[in-house]
Amino acid sequence: IELKINHSKYFITVNYCSKLFLKHTTFHGVRHVFLSGSYPRRVAWLLAFLTALALLFTWSSNRVRYLLSSPVYTKAQMVYAKRLVFPAVTICNQNILLPRRMKKPDIFSAGRWLGLFGKNWQVSPAVREALISHIDGTNNEPPWSPFYRILDFNHFLPPPRDSQPSMRQLLDRLGHQLEEMLLYCRFQGQMCGPRNFSTIFTRYGKCYTFNSGQDGRPLLITMKGGMGNGLELMLDIQQDEYLPVWGETDETSFEAGIKVQIHTQDEPPFIDQLGFGVAPGFQTFVSCQEQRLTYLPPPWGDCKATPMDSDFFSTYSITACRIDCETRYLVENCNCRMVHMPGDAPYCTPEQYKECADPALDFLVERDNGYCVCDTPCNLTRYGKELSFVKIPSKASAKYLAKKFNKTEQYIAENILVLDIFFEALNYETIEQKKAYELAGLLGDIGGQMGLFIGASILTILELFDYLYEVIKYKLCHCAKKKHQRSNNNERGAVLSLDDVKRHAPCENLRTPSTYPANMLPHHPGQGNFEDFTC
Repeated sequence: IELKINHSKYFITVNYCSKLFLKHTTFHGVRHVFLSGSYPRRVAWLLAFLTALALLFTWSSNRVRYLLSSPVYTKAQMVYAKRLVFPAVTICNQNILLPRRMKKPDIFSAGRWLGLFGKNWQVSPAVREALISHIDGTNNEPPWSPFYRILDFNHFLPPPRDSQPSMRQLLDRLGHQLEEMLLYCRFQGQMCGPRNFSTIFTRYGKCYTFNSGQDGRPLLITMKGGMGNGLELMLDIQQDEYLPVWGETDETSFEAGIKVQIHTQDEPPFIDQLGFGVAPGFQTFVSCQEQRLTYLPPPWGDCKATPMDSDFFSTYSITACRIDCETRYLVENCNCRMVHMPGDAPYCTPEQYKECADPALDFLVERDNGYCVCDTPCNLTRYGKELSFVKIPSKASAKYLAKKFNKTEQYIAENILVLDIFFEALNYETIEQKKAYELAGLLGDIGGQMGLFIGASILTILELFDYLYEVIKYKLCHCAKKKHQRSNNNERGAVLSLDDVKRHAPCENLRTPSTYPANMLPHHPGQGNFEDFTC
């Protein structure tokens, strides 16, 4: 009887908690479904509540999927500054070597690399034809005519292999010298010269960087925008001394002019792929604007947020990553490095350039796109450029320039160029990639939809959890109490069968049929009933 009473109390308690929750909950519409009203009215409220609940879950799942898609948006802003650091400017002549400076050992060392020689160290017929066609025996011979006259190696004794000049030494000595190319240099109205440039080697050979910040040189600052407040150069490209073209090789150039790249001081130049060309006979105006870009790491973006793992570069950039990767690739495959590559591996010889380095690097750049994969840095500075041109020299200035530089008017028109680089205005543009949707936005959207569809809030959710907690607590307590009562009843039943029977009922009374039914106590043949046995 006690078990039945407790069991009914349990149901009364749970039923009371449920009614109390439904009566006072802030879930809109729930009380109309369970507490009062006619059956059709309760069904209508149930359908309305389920519809609102379905709309809530549909909209909430849509917001969750949107959050998991990691959406972003781009914010662009123009920021005005009092001063800006002037960028580094790298210039390279399109021609890699000056033939007039080459001696017979140089030609012997670099002959196969330049495509001069065929088999058995003999000058190829195409080279002889290209050189002879420009030599007419008059005083108008090109500057590289002595180059042809030393191509006979019949009685030449090659120098020992270990005494041959390295590729770096060849390019340093035989490349275009800035002292010869630079005719005029001015920065913000102040004269400058070769001392303001640093030598750097690229795939174009010997190049020069203005405002590199190397060797402890302070970075140049500009405090005004517009033409005349930047860098102005007048260069002689020395086109008459270009290496003759006798075939299509990586080292011979079909173009005349210079390659220019504008970059930050932390970023090494990658001028063969990122530079722009400047032609002779023109003054080229380059209007720049600094752009500071900020990208997001995964899963919102693809930028690289970790520091660069490199022995050569301290600051991560795409060009630094590419050069680092190409260097490791060449060292692994050719056991040497090109002159523009960092490290302590030996420089490739001209023969290694021809046989291994150039083909390997061309294959890596053009075909094997999966080897050198470089992520965009999370913070990047680049320079937007707008180029415009005017023809030089004018008819009025041709004679003056020819007289000033002791050249002919034709030479001035074919070899002289002017490069003017400046900031368009004293400002920079910030382009930021930002998270379009975050957890706070998700909670706000779901909270708003809960209030719209079912009139609930975070406190309503707490009410639901509180109700579930009470129900679970009552259920657990009931189960534990029921188990405990069963255990006590089993122990009490055993005591009544032995002690209580002896103490409270004499044997005479126990033998009366009114005490226990006959079929209740066990019967043992020859010994009588259970009470006989106990007495």
